[in-house]
Amino acid sequence: MKITWLGQAGLLLEACSKKMIIDPYLSDSVEKIEPHNKRRVAVDRRFLQIKPDIIVLTHNHLDHTDPETLQHYLSEDSEVLVLASANAWQTVRKFGGIKNNYVQFNSGTEWTEGELRFQAVHAEHSDECAVGVVIYAEGKVCYVTGDTLYHPAVFEQLPQRIDYVFLPVNGRGNNMNFADGKRFCERLGATAVPLHCGLFDALDLHDFAYEPKIVPEFYQEITL
Repeated sequence: MKITWLGQAGLLLEACSKKMIIDPYLSDSVEKIEPHNKRRVAVDRRFLQIKPDIIVLTHNHLDHTDPETLQHYLSEDSEVLVLASANAWQTVRKFGGIKNNYVQFNSGTEWTEGELRFQAVHAEHSDECAVGVVIYAEGKVCYVTGDTLYHPAVFEQLPQRIDYVFLPVNGRGNNMNFADGKRFCERLGATAVPLHCGLFDALDLHDFAYEPKIVPEFYQEITL
C-alpha cells in the first residue's frame, strides 16, 4: 500500500491495483470565498493528472468536495467509482458521465470493490451527513476520520482493530484540536497520521503529542 498526503485532508492511496483519492483539495476555491484562508503551500499539479479508480468524499465542505479539483478527475469519459456522503453526493453527481458510479456513502454503508472494502462510519461535524471511512486493504485497516470532533458516537461503528488513523487536529471548523486528537488516538490505540494543518495555518504537526505517530509532508509518500 502506498499513501501520499495531498495537503489538508487529501490522500492518494494506491493498493490492490487501484488508485483512490480521498477529499482532494488542489485549488484556491476556499480563498475566493474566505480570503483569510489563503494557501500557504502551492498546488502540485502533478496530482491533477491522476486518473483515479475510486474517489471518496467524506462531506460537502469546499476543502473536501471541491468542484475545481474534481473536474480534473470526473468527465463524460471517465469511469470512476465515487463514494460520497449524502450532501457531497448531491454536489458531485452533477458531473454526470454514464460510466461514473456515484454511490451515496452514508454512515453504516459498506462497499466492496475487488479486494478492497470500504465502511462509512459516523463523523461528528457541521455537515450532518459527514462520515469517516474505514478501508480494508492488503491486510491493513486504515481509518480516515474525515472532519470530526471527539464524540462517543464516533466510536460505535469502528472495528476492534485499527492499524492507522488519519485525523484532523487543527482545532478549527468543528475539528479536534491537539488535546482531543490525542485522547481520540489513545482510545483507538492505533498509529496516528495527523492532518488538516499547515495549509491555512502555521500549526506544526510535529507538536501533536501522541505516539506512535507518523508526521506527513506535503505531496510526499507516508511510510507506514
